[in-house]
Formats: sequence, C-alpha cells, structure tokens
Amino acid sequence: DKQQSPLAYLTTREFYITLLLGQILAITNTACSTFSTLLADRGVSLPATQTFFNYLLLTVIFTSYTIHRHGLQGWTQSFLSRGWKYLLLSLFDVEGNYFLVLAYRNTTLLSAQLINFWAIAIVVLISSTVLGVHYHRPQLLGISICITGMLLLLFSDRTPPASAHNKLLGDLSALTGATSYGLANVLEEVLVTTAPIAEVLGQMALCGACITALQALALGELSALLRSSTVWDARVLGWWAAYTLCLAAFYCLVPLLLRRASAAFFNLSMLTMNCWGVGVGVLLFRYQVGWAYPVAFALIVAGQGVYFLGAAPVSGGGAGGGEKKPWV
Repeated sequence: DKQQSPLAYLTTREFYITLLLGQILAITNTACSTFSTLLADRGVSLPATQTFFNYLLLTVIFTSYTIHRHGLQGWTQSFLSRGWKYLLLSLFDVEGNYFLVLAYRNTTLLSAQLINFWAIAIVVLISSTVLGVHYHRPQLLGISICITGMLLLLFSDRTPPASAHNKLLGDLSALTGATSYGLANVLEEVLVTTAPIAEVLGQMALCGACITALQALALGELSALLRSSTVWDARVLGWWAAYTLCLAAFYCLVPLLLRRASAAFFNLSMLTMNCWGVGVGVLLFRYQVGWAYPVAFALIVAGQGVYFLGAAPVSGGGAGGGEKKPWV
C-alpha cells in the first residue's frame, strides 16, 4: 500500500477528531479536579475512597458486559491469562493518583507540575526502548512546542506559591507519581490495542477497586470519614457523584485516544488542563488572567498537531490512527 504524506492528515476527519478527543479528555479531567477541590473545601479529602467508587462503577459496567458477551468461563480465562498485566496497570494508576495528591500537599504547585513533565519523558523512553516505537524529528519538535507552551504558562503565573513544608518529600512524590502515570499510560496503550477495550477497563477497574479499598482502609480514610464534621447535604453528594461520573467518563475515553494516537499524544493533550482550569477559575472564581494563557494554550495545541502530523502514516487508517504501533 502507498503511504500517505503526513500533511495529508490535515484534510482528514481523523486528525481533527483526535485533537478534539484529546481536549475533551483534558476538560473532563479539569472537571474532576474542580469537583475534587469543591469537596476538599467542604472538608472531604479522601482520594482513595473517591477513586474507589469510580473503579466500582467501571467494574459494574464493563465486567458485567464482558461476562454477558463472553460468558463467565471466557472472562475467567482472560483474567487468568492476562490478569497480572491488569493488576500491574491498576497498581501504576492507583499509585500515580496517590503520589500526585501527596506531592501537592508537600511541595509547590509549580514544582509538582514541572516534575510531571517526567511522565512524557517516561512514555517516550519506554515506548522507544521497550516497544520499538521510532519518534521522528517532527514529533520531537511537537513535544518541544508543547513543553514551551506549558513553561510559558507556569512561569507567567503570578499566583503566590503554596507553602511547602516538606518540599523534598513533595518533589520525590511528584517524581514517583509521574513515573507511575507514564508506565500506566504505556501499558494501557499496549493492552487496549491488543485486547477488547471493555475487557481492559473491566479487569483494570476490578483490580483498582480492590487496591483502593485496601489503601483506604490502611490510610484510615473510613475512620476519618466517620469522624468528619462534614455536612453531607445534597450539594456535597452532588459534587461527589459528579466527580465519580466525570472520572469514569475520562477512563472510558482514554482507550479511544490511545488507539487513535499514542500514550505520548495523550500526555501532551493533558498539558492543556491548566489552561482549561484557568477558564474555570475565570468563570467561577473571577480569576484575572494575562496574555500568556491564550498564547500557551495555542502553543500546546499547535504542538499536538505537529506531533501527530509527524507520526509515521499508517496506510488505510487502522487502530493506530496516524501512529505505527510495532507490537500490533
């Protein structure tokens, strides 16, 4: 088959759908952060417990669907043959969430976000050395443009830095969380391109529910919840439900982007979260923003476009979209 020119993607729906999907994920994740912040302001800060309900919802939906479609025997066989991979994926995902929360408690926002760039480095490193992915110069240029936009956003932020009472612990936590996220993204990309998405989400969620339940008990979140003076009114319950639904939607959409693009493109898309977060701040909290925010957003989105256009074209589309996946 004759390969397409990379610039040919500019005229395809695939290119714009992929860019749009990346931004929908960034907006969804921003919504999760917003509802989590609203809950924390009301005294509800239970990261493991909150995540547990997300995993539980995904388990009910996708494990039930998989068992209905393939039978209990088929589900059991897939779990026995690939269960260790799903357990590893869940462990990376859960601990990435935990260490990121720990990082924001102990270091400055700027430090934590800068260290999160390490997740992109981990994805590129593992994908190229272990999976055999070859990154072209335009892709590396796209990554550089995205990072430039993010750095512009961070260093132009005049918000007073949060107090960092244990900055070393916070920085190490951010580094550990970013590493866990990077490993989880690469492993999920491999799994969703070699197995049914419903199976991957169901098995990962089941393992994740078990891990977060044990972690919540070990961290004393249940006892903290019982001792809490929080008034569980309709607003707080609504925020909790909205957080769970937004996070579940995020988990459902991630595999679609990983099939169309890659773990690296996914991480680049997440860089616009801060820009969308500023938009929420302007609308809800009357934040004042400078010229750097729209410029940074434009740079990050442009960098994503350059990255995706620089990917090696795949003849006839396929699950990989515009990026070759050597393991498929």
